[in-house]
Amino acid sequence: MTTATTSAPPPSPGSHPVPSAAGAQPAVPPAPRGAVALARAAVAQAFLSRATTARLPLRIQAPDGTLSGGGGPGSPVLVIRDQHAFYRRLGAGTAGLAEGYMAGDWDCDDLVGLFTVSAEHVAGLVPRPLQALRRWYVPAEPAAEDATIEGARHNIQRHYDLSDKLFAQFLDPTMTYSSALFAPGDTLAAAQRRKIDTLLDRTGTGPGTTVLEIGTGWGGLAVRAAARGAQVTTLTISPSQYAAARRRAADAGAADRVDIQLRDYRQATGRYDVILSVEMIEAVGERYWPVYFSCIDRLLAARGRVGLQAITMPHDRMLATRGGHTWIHKYIFPGGQIPSLQAITETLREHTRLHVTADYPMGSHYARTLAEWRRQFLAAAGNVSALGFGTTFQRMWNLYLAYSEAGFRAGYLDVHQLTLERGW
Repeated sequence: MTTATTSAPPPSPGSHPVPSAAGAQPAVPPAPRGAVALARAAVAQAFLSRATTARLPLRIQAPDGTLSGGGGPGSPVLVIRDQHAFYRRLGAGTAGLAEGYMAGDWDCDDLVGLFTVSAEHVAGLVPRPLQALRRWYVPAEPAAEDATIEGARHNIQRHYDLSDKLFAQFLDPTMTYSSALFAPGDTLAAAQRRKIDTLLDRTGTGPGTTVLEIGTGWGGLAVRAAARGAQVTTLTISPSQYAAARRRAADAGAADRVDIQLRDYRQATGRYDVILSVEMIEAVGERYWPVYFSCIDRLLAARGRVGLQAITMPHDRMLATRGGHTWIHKYIFPGGQIPSLQAITETLREHTRLHVTADYPMGSHYARTLAEWRRQFLAAAGNVSALGFGTTFQRMWNLYLAYSEAGFRAGYLDVHQLTLERGW
C-alpha cells in the first residue's frame, strides 16, 4: 500500500469566476454581408447541392417546399427556413452550419440521421484537391484556449460550471457525464454504475488501495471507489463540481476516504496504486498529451495500474482536423482535441514507461448514452428554460447531443476503456 500526499492546500473555490446561466446564453453572430460573403455563399450552395446529389443520401427542402438531393424516401431532410442567411453562414466557416441551426435558419426532424449520414461520408465529402483549402475555411484555435494551467481552468469552467441543475435535467441520478456500459435491461443509472465498476475491477481498486482520479466530475466514481475500501484523492479544476463532489462524499459518509482537491493534474504529488481518468484526456489538448501521460507515469506506484476511458477518432481524421477551431470548440468544449488510439500509444511509448495492456471499445454504448441524454434534455425543456437557458441555448445543446450521438453511430468516434501498466 502507498500513501498520497499534497504539496499545498487547494485554492478556494470562490477564487475563480463561475459562469451564470444568464451569462451562458450563446450570442449567434449575424449572417455575414458584403460581396465576399455572397461569393462564399454561392460556393457553399453549389458544394451542398453537389454533395447531396452525388454523395450524401439526404434531401434539402427549400423555403418554397421544393426538394432536391439524392436521398430517397425516409432519408433525412434538411429544411431551410432562411435561404440567404443559411448559405451565407455556411460559406463563412465550419461554425456556420451550427450557428444557422441555433438561429433557426434551418431545421431537421432527424438530426441524428442527418449527422450520421455526414459522418459516414466525411472522408470523401470534400474532393481531395479542395482538402488543402481547409485552413482557409477552418479558423485556428485561439491562443486564449490553449490548455495551460490557467487556460484549462477557464475552458473547463465555461462548460462544466454552467449550472449543476442544468446537467441534472439530462444526466441520470448518479450525475455521471461519460459513456455508460449497458447490459440487457439496464437503466441509464445502472449502466453508469456498471461502467464505473468495470473500470474499478480492471484496475484492481479495492480495500487498502490508494487511488488518484484525474477529473472528479460530480464525485460518483470517487465515492464508489471509496465504498470498496480505497483511499481516494480526486482532482478537479471546476469550482462548481468541487463543491458538489464534497457534498456528495459527505452525504455518502465517505468524506474521510475521499480527498477532493481543486487542483490541476500537473500540480499533483504523491504515489498511487491506481490512477483513473474518465474522458478527461479530450480536454487536455494535443500539445499537453506528453505532459499528461508523464504526470500519470510519475504519480503511479510500482506495479500500479491506470484506468483510462478515452473518446477517440481515426488517426487520419485526427491529423486532418487538429488545430482547427470548430463550432464544438467555439460553443461547447473550448481547447479540446479528441485523440486517436495511435496517438495515445505513440505518446505513451515516447514519453512514459507505460503501455496498453487491455482495450475495451464501447462506442455503441456511447451512442445509446447520448440518445438517453438527449431524450431527457428535450423532455425537460420547460425546466431548462426556467433555469435561464433560452431557445438558442437549447437548440445548441440539442445539436451538440445529436451531433455527438451520430459520430458514435457512424463509427467516426469511438470510446475505449484502456488499462495501462509499466513493462517489466
